[in-house]
Amino acid sequence: MTAITLNLEPAIHLTDEQFYQLCQANRDVRFERTAEGELIVMPPTGGETGDRNSEMNFQLRAWNKQSRLGKVFDSSTGFKLPNGADRSPDAAWVRLERWEALTPEQRQKFPPLAPDFVIELRSATDELKPLQAKMQEYRDRGVRLGWLLDPQRRIVEIYRIGTDVEVIQSPTTLSGEDVLPGFVMDLSEIF
Repeated sequence: MTAITLNLEPAIHLTDEQFYQLCQANRDVRFERTAEGELIVMPPTGGETGDRNSEMNFQLRAWNKQSRLGKVFDSSTGFKLPNGADRSPDAAWVRLERWEALTPEQRQKFPPLAPDFVIELRSATDELKPLQAKMQEYRDRGVRLGWLLDPQRRIVEIYRIGTDVEVIQSPTTLSGEDVLPGFVMDLSEIF
C-alpha cells in the first residue's frame, strides 16, 4: 500500500484544532498534512518495516536514556512544522531545553516545532521522491540532522542544514555527530 494524498483546499480548510481532532477520532489511521493543506493518509507498515522502526527507536531511546539530552518520539507523533505542515517522522528527537520551552498544551497536542533530528525509513512500498521531498522540508524548517534509510538500495541519505545531501552506500553505523553527541546507530538489523 502507498500513501494517499487528498487535496482538500479550497473546498475544505481544516484548522489545526480540526486536524488534531480528526487524528484523535481516527487513531487507527496515520495522517500527515502538507503546508498546502493536502491530507496524506499513511498506510500501516508491514512486519519488516515495523521491526526496523522498532529497532531504530530502541537504539535512539537507549542512547537518550543515558545522555538525558532530549526527548525521543516514535512514528505516531505529529509535529507542526514552521511552514504549517503536520509531519510524523519514523523517529525524532528534540533537545530537552526546546521541549521544556513548550507549554503543557503544546506538548499534549502536535508540538509546534521542527525536531532537531529525524529518521525516515523507506519501506518496500514507499516511493523515493516523496520521502526525499519530506526530508528536504524537514531540513528547510530547521531539522539539524536527518537520515533517510533505504534498506532496498542499502543507502543512507544524510540531510544537514546548509549542505548538500550526503549519500552513503552500505554503511554499518551512523554517527549522531554534534546533534546527538556520542550516538552511533548500528544498522546491522536495519539493513
